[in-house]
Amino acid sequence: MPMYEHVFLARQDLSQAQVDALAEVATKIVEDNKGKVVKTETWGLRTLTYKIQKNRKAHFVMLDIEANGDTIAELERQTRMNEDIIRYMTVRVDAHEKGPSVMMRKSDRPERSERGGFGGGDRDRGAPRPDRGDRPDRAPRAEQEA
Repeated sequence: MPMYEHVFLARQDLSQAQVDALAEVATKIVEDNKGKVVKTETWGLRTLTYKIQKNRKAHFVMLDIEANGDTIAELERQTRMNEDIIRYMTVRVDAHEKGPSVMMRKSDRPERSERGGFGGGDRDRGAPRPDRGDRPDRAPRAEQEA
């Protein structure tokens, strides 16, 4: 049976319970049409790159689905009629991802330093650098007499 990923964006003013209810409605549509929802992920309230229907944020939800084309057509028809969903996209995939999706994995991203850059900001300025040698042009400081 063909496999799909269905992602929809729900309005920002909905509660998490209402978003979960939208995911349940989508699951029921798929199951009523002889399909199967393998996995449901709620990615949470995220900021959009640009405004969509006066919304700056949206709740993101992804469903991994095994169903035929008629089931997907019915799901998209029902999604289009729902005014709480501002965008959706369904993509056919060869296989579903095992474990959490890329959006749910935080440990794969590089860590940022406290200053906002990517590391390397606290270098000892007086130590010799391996790429320049010992800096023979710099003489050691003489001790001051008291």
